[in-house]
Amino acid sequence: MSLLPNLRKLSLNPMNSYSSPLFRQTLLALVLTLAILSGAPDPSIHASEEQIDSLKCTRCHRFDKTQDPKNGPDLFFAGNKFQKDWLIGFLQAPEVIRKAGPSADPGFLKGQPEYQPPHPSVKKEDALSLADFLMSLKLDNLEPVAVNPEPLSKVEKVKTKILFERDHSCIACHESVNLVGNPRGGISGPSLLTAGNRLQASWVYLWLKQPETFQPKSRMPRAHLDEKALINLTRYVLSHKKDSSKP
Repeated sequence: MSLLPNLRKLSLNPMNSYSSPLFRQTLLALVLTLAILSGAPDPSIHASEEQIDSLKCTRCHRFDKTQDPKNGPDLFFAGNKFQKDWLIGFLQAPEVIRKAGPSADPGFLKGQPEYQPPHPSVKKEDALSLADFLMSLKLDNLEPVAVNPEPLSKVEKVKTKILFERDHSCIACHESVNLVGNPRGGISGPSLLTAGNRLQASWVYLWLKQPETFQPKSRMPRAHLDEKALINLTRYVLSHKKDSSKP
């Protein structure tokens, strides 16, 4: 704790009064640090919970796994699943991830979803605090998985694309890209076109291996892949990225 000696030096220096801005700033930093270390609630988390209520996020999303399923994706493991930068951008400018609508929608299987309102957007400062809150929501005892971040080799990519499209028919539900990079595939599952920007590698790995960890009644089939195929398929999914340098 370097704040304590700094505070002591400030108080002993005759040039610094207890009302000086520097003294007050150091004291405030010390109080906040002690509050966090002592387990006191983070005021920013409380503010974000108020935002969740004001935006009525709980109408569409579960923030507690004991709640009944809702139309929107579950967010009680958002901190395991999403990348923070993507969350910040999405909250300011929402994009459609599942074009066929949420799977819990009564008209989902008919191809006629009843519930597709536009996702609300927020200002940058609100997006930052909401993203902090969402990243704090994690499942207990979920060990992160190390996945090689290097791109697949050409041979690995071809083999994994065959695994994705032909062997396990992932393309039937998920939007991917063809050989020249154009979108193709199903729309009943979430689009994978920005999966590398949106999802964490560890979550993709665990979702492919055992989706019931996150959703006991998910429509996602369990692929029963060996470890090498599982890792390569994770890397393949994450290779779908939007180039931030392009408009």
